[in-house]
Amino acid sequence: MTQPEAVWHLDAALGEGPVWLPEEQALWFVDIKRGHLHRFHPQTGSAETFEVGGNPSFVVPTDDGGLVIGSRDKVLRADGGRLGPIVATLDQPADNRTNDAAVDSLGRLWIATMHDPEEAETGTLWCLDGATLRHAGTSAVVTNGPAITADARTLYHVDSGARTISRYPVDAEGRLGEPEPFVTLGQDEGYPDGIVLDSEDCVWVALWDGWGVRRYAPDGTMLLHVPLPCARVTKLALGGPDLRTAYVTTARVGLDDAALAEQPLAGSLFTFRVDVPGRPQPAMRT
Repeated sequence: MTQPEAVWHLDAALGEGPVWLPEEQALWFVDIKRGHLHRFHPQTGSAETFEVGGNPSFVVPTDDGGLVIGSRDKVLRADGGRLGPIVATLDQPADNRTNDAAVDSLGRLWIATMHDPEEAETGTLWCLDGATLRHAGTSAVVTNGPAITADARTLYHVDSGARTISRYPVDAEGRLGEPEPFVTLGQDEGYPDGIVLDSEDCVWVALWDGWGVRRYAPDGTMLLHVPLPCARVTKLALGGPDLRTAYVTTARVGLDDAALAEQPLAGSLFTFRVDVPGRPQPAMRT
């Protein structure tokens, strides 16, 4: 493993949702608070920012070659660097918004939502299966993840405020069973934020106010802690031609002048090499 380095010195307020698209050999991610969609081409170093507006919280590929974005209560097509046609609308409280998301190997989009003021326990999970949207359960102030194993039978769920990651069985119809505890962080370890699984079904978790990312084995054993030079680490994606390059998004929202002086790279995109590759990104079934 190599030491993390900043590959895009970006002042993202809330960088999130990195996803690697092998067809483009590019990384896409969002800035929720600034309403930005970003694309980074590591081979050329080119970096693009699209001002889509709203609160884009995730971006994922679709099986027809497009992209969809979650923003507030909607899942929308990405249309030429803008928010396009609505794919689905979530029936949720006005103060809720989309947060993290993942596509499983069957093409279902699992959407995590949260209470934007971070006060009420109204965050939950939704599943968009083709044209069918349904509430999948769970309850949290800030829901992160999910991440789903390659066989689509186990879903990892993050309750960030409670500092917990849980694991749910998923049946053939996409219904969640009873959860079991996976990992709980201590108060000095930060809050679990975005998660992703690698090809060994190990869990990579970003640590908000935890100054790094960690890799956990399927039995919950911590295998690796990778420190980063900023506190608010949000999510990791595994990409590159061999899927062994980690790309990490970070945030500067809520940091005062003293903290920003200590963390001049807060909000930047970081990268480092890993020993175990990730999994190819599934496309959402449309």
